[in-house]
Amino acid sequence: MKLVVAIVKPSKLGDIKAALSEIGVQGITVGEVKGFGRQKGHDAVYRGREYHVEFIPRLRLEVAIEDALAERVIQTIERAARTGEIGDGKIFLFPLEEAVRIRTGERGEDAL
Repeated sequence: MKLVVAIVKPSKLGDIKAALSEIGVQGITVGEVKGFGRQKGHDAVYRGREYHVEFIPRLRLEVAIEDALAERVIQTIERAARTGEIGDGKIFLFPLEEAVRIRTGERGEDAL
């Protein structure tokens, strides 16, 4: 099993969710996060005053999947999240040792 973690722009969530549903992904976890990458934040103006925003709001998506779906899920997220502008995000792939469905006690891929 694998865990795909993606950091993406909040505006792309709907597109990503729809694209993952089309390929058969049944569950996704979404959390609000803040951070910065190469752009190191940006300057903004609020009530006439300029200030520097160091941490940019993003979403962290987590998808637990079978090994065979890993590359397809990565390609799907990449395609749906891409705007071509700086700050489109990152995708990470981790091995997932175990999954347990609490309600039934199912383990491994059966729990996904």
